[in-house]
Amino acid sequence: MVKSNLHFNVSERKILLRCFDLLSVLLVLYFVGRIFHFDYFTISNQNWTWVFVLVLYLSVFGSIFELYDLQKSSKMERISFGIIMTGSVTVLFYLLTPFYTPVLPGNRLQIIYFYFAILLALFIWRFAYITFIASPRFHKKVLIIGEGSMIENIVDAFNETDPNYKIVAFVNCEASQEMSHVKLDGITEYQPKDIEDIISKEGISEVVVASYNSETITSETYVTLIKLLEAGFPINEYTNVYEEMTERVPVQFVGKDFYKYFPFSRNNKNKLYLFFRRVFDLILASCGLLIGICLLPIVLIGNLLANRGPLFYTQERVGKNGKLFKIIKYRTMIKNAETTKAIWATKNDRRITPFGKFMRHTRLDEFPQFLNVLKGEMSFIGPRPEREVFVKELSKELPFYETRHIVKPGLTGWAQVKTRYASSVDDSLLKLQYDLYYIKHRGFFLDIIILVKSMSTVIFLRGQ
Repeated sequence: MVKSNLHFNVSERKILLRCFDLLSVLLVLYFVGRIFHFDYFTISNQNWTWVFVLVLYLSVFGSIFELYDLQKSSKMERISFGIIMTGSVTVLFYLLTPFYTPVLPGNRLQIIYFYFAILLALFIWRFAYITFIASPRFHKKVLIIGEGSMIENIVDAFNETDPNYKIVAFVNCEASQEMSHVKLDGITEYQPKDIEDIISKEGISEVVVASYNSETITSETYVTLIKLLEAGFPINEYTNVYEEMTERVPVQFVGKDFYKYFPFSRNNKNKLYLFFRRVFDLILASCGLLIGICLLPIVLIGNLLANRGPLFYTQERVGKNGKLFKIIKYRTMIKNAETTKAIWATKNDRRITPFGKFMRHTRLDEFPQFLNVLKGEMSFIGPRPEREVFVKELSKELPFYETRHIVKPGLTGWAQVKTRYASSVDDSLLKLQYDLYYIKHRGFFLDIIILVKSMSTVIFLRGQ
């Protein structure tokens, strides 16, 4: 039987990056301490909590500054900024929490050693990762078996998600046995009879079956797949691979057996989870309103000088179970922005005022929605509430669109931290995939990830 090449899955590479970030930092700090008699970070039985605090800061800020984005991590020029920001903010917070961290040394030069030791460790490990782990020798080579009409969409979806996941061969499984003559860089099309030869020749690590209808798979292909499965070769269904890699539900590839793809999280009915979510919503909304009150003078001045008009803006949105409610926001568009019909907000929309652009980029315009959270109309995390007119339009175009209304809408959400504002049906399809993934998998761990990623969205000014 064919021997597959060594490779790392998406989750394995993320764990690898995170673990070796921490390990390399601790090792370099240890050697710097021994070589330069650096005693600011000397660990003993009494102060072992210092390591815990440092690990916590590195993990949190590494996530915020996107050190574990696989696309960015594959290129040093794209990850360098994240490394510098993670190291800088980690050291700053470490110095500002002296109760849990060492007392500042008399020799302030040791702080410089501490800072550059962390940066050096991260840069050395990431250089090693890019040179060896992210190199072609560890790419996961994949054979796709499916219809010719799907291959381009499949390739695009995987290329934008994981640079180490390489589709190198394609087999048309349709009964006609005709070549579909798909021309894509680096991908060769083969006949079903050649499947075992392809695996051996190309060093395939996994076979992915991507077919709308399993009945289109020929008996010859079916027998070959059974033989491979019995030999222990990895064979996966496309929608499962797609969901694991992209962290979204591929609704465009779901057919009459849709119920297989929506075993929604038990947390959607878990009373304890829902109770604690509501408690956290109230706490976060109260804190958010206090911060909003502190920032109100800036908003008032900006509105007076560059918005010129009413400060607040209300609009009907669709909430949980399709119930309508009025969302509250700071106004970011000119007065009477819509005179005839509802219009999608787009990038560089001329209706957005100068100060409105600033508020959208910094998410200041969202602060009044904490009132909606306190009233129970929204949650802190969930799918963004949409206007009724757009919901009706999108429900006709997109399958399962109404499904996103089985939970409360949110201020932030999985779709908001993973992609841009929706300004078209295609954008809405992408956001729907992320929303359904959240509904399917939501829980405390995913909620925490969204909170951390929301900080990245604000820091990198990814508002519209």
